[in-house]
Amino acid sequence: MEQQILFNNNNYIKAKPVLKWAGGKTQMLDILTQNMPTNFNKYMEPFIGGGALFFELSPENAIISDSNPELINLYRVIAEHVDELIDQLKEMKNDKEYFYMVRAINPETLSNVEKAARTLYLNRTCFNGLYRVNKKGEFNVPFGSYKNPKICDEDNLHAVSRVLRNNTIIQGDYKDILRNYAEPGDFIFLDPPYIPISQNSDFKRYTKEQFYEEDQRELAEEVKRLRDMGCHVLMTNSNHPLVHELYREFDISVHQTKRNINSKGSKRTGEDVLVKAEPFKRKIFVEPLELTEQMNKFPSTRFMGSKEKLLNYIWGVASQFEFETVLDLFSGSGVVSYMFKTQNKQVLSNDYMAFSSNITKALVENNHVTLTENDLEIILNETTPTDNFVSETFQGLYYSDEDNAFIDMIRANLHMLENDTKKSLVLMALVRACLKKRPRGIFTYTGYRYDDGRRDLTLTLKEQFLEAVEAVNGAVFDNEKQNQSFHGDAMTTEQQADLVYIDPPYYSPLSDNEYVRRYHFVEGLVRDWQGVEMQWHTKTKKFKSYPTPFSKRDGAYEAFDRLFEQHQNSIIIVSYSSNSLPTKDDMIEIMKKYKKNVEVVSVDYKYSFGNQGHKVGDNKNTVEEYLFVGY
Repeated sequence: MEQQILFNNNNYIKAKPVLKWAGGKTQMLDILTQNMPTNFNKYMEPFIGGGALFFELSPENAIISDSNPELINLYRVIAEHVDELIDQLKEMKNDKEYFYMVRAINPETLSNVEKAARTLYLNRTCFNGLYRVNKKGEFNVPFGSYKNPKICDEDNLHAVSRVLRNNTIIQGDYKDILRNYAEPGDFIFLDPPYIPISQNSDFKRYTKEQFYEEDQRELAEEVKRLRDMGCHVLMTNSNHPLVHELYREFDISVHQTKRNINSKGSKRTGEDVLVKAEPFKRKIFVEPLELTEQMNKFPSTRFMGSKEKLLNYIWGVASQFEFETVLDLFSGSGVVSYMFKTQNKQVLSNDYMAFSSNITKALVENNHVTLTENDLEIILNETTPTDNFVSETFQGLYYSDEDNAFIDMIRANLHMLENDTKKSLVLMALVRACLKKRPRGIFTYTGYRYDDGRRDLTLTLKEQFLEAVEAVNGAVFDNEKQNQSFHGDAMTTEQQADLVYIDPPYYSPLSDNEYVRRYHFVEGLVRDWQGVEMQWHTKTKKFKSYPTPFSKRDGAYEAFDRLFEQHQNSIIIVSYSSNSLPTKDDMIEIMKKYKKNVEVVSVDYKYSFGNQGHKVGDNKNTVEEYLFVGY
């Protein structure tokens, strides 16, 4: 960037700060310039202070601002009336009595040039160049007793004037300035009042210059907003735990600096933090977040690949983004969709399994409807004729004759309910009862193996159902959003959202990912075995699995490519396992075709299902669960 330079006796005069400024960044200029972008549109500095970096760069397209009216008046006068200011300064002297006389003048009685001269004079002759006012707003820093302070640096004032004339100078709150003037591609340097590092300082109440803790939090949100709109941001602050907390998703470095505002030389040291926020670039961190109490009401059960134990991590990652709508493409157990609903997001849930999409219809799409005593009387009517399909087809396979008859009774009475949502609630309760009543919760074997005598297995299916109805009713709540549940193919759905969560069947050569094979009974129950191809010759009486690209290695690679392309305009979060294909590096490569930024975080996780049945419990089912994040 071309710098503004004046000539004086054949020497180059480069503009430098005109003020001594506590917390000035002259000593950090090398660090700041090394970390600033090489190309940007305009420069902005809304806490201009002494302006060390601004004058170092001497830009020709900048906006500088501050909330301090005397400071802004000084810069405007230097820009527009520098010769008049110089004339005033030449008349001012370094004398204690004269200092206090000038300090006592009410600046409101002065012209703008006189105000500027007073500001600059007091700054150059007061103690350590501090700017401090009392409760009445009166400048109250004592005389500095310097032998020969440079009150009027005429050459530098002219150089500074040349720089300032090319740029815009505004008085105002930094938030207003940034929201009115910041644009994508701008470089913004923020040097706000620091958080005090003294343990005796009440940082929860205020910081230097009355910059409260809530102001610091608002500033952090503004940095995120600027980053997300495409601005380059550098910010300095003290090395305080709150700074690290607020800016943990950015690049943070700590630098040793000297302080000039302590009377004791031994204490003139400190540590400054530099926060670097590149456009659209964030550092995704892995930190589980507490979920709402409502989440505890979700009626969970065993489900292959359920992310129930990872919800805190999924929300911890997702919460680092601004979004209002979520598309859960493979909703499975429904627990992730439900979690996003508890976080007041509008949720669009989808699954190719009917029993999975029924769960989200009952608890995500549904905001109000519950089952009443009258509904239960209808559903539990034992006089309704049944077709005995379950009793005859699955006799002796999974449940007792009594339990099978109970299922047929529910099936026969279900059409008596006119409300589709109530039908979904009944089916969800029945499915949950069937899964809890079944050892290991799957239907890949027959008989009563793995019966360890626990309570779930001793209850009748009717007792399980009634408990499930109570749990499902208790989980219904209204998040005041129009959530929707879809039963469809994730590869062809036209639904779009701000954030898309993808948790597909994991392809691994060591195990299958056939959900239909494991859950064919409850899937058939929700579909009433309509539209399925029964395999009557099989011992389990399963039906043919649905086609899925994730059943083969090449299909999985192609499927991810298609999904990322389809949702390239959304934030994408993918759950995937370290023992599955595509590999971590392959997944990153595929996602980078469509997303500018790709981050990967990992969580150690132990699945309840091993890769092979006889190896459940050994270390082969302990893997890293990856969360791939594209934005």
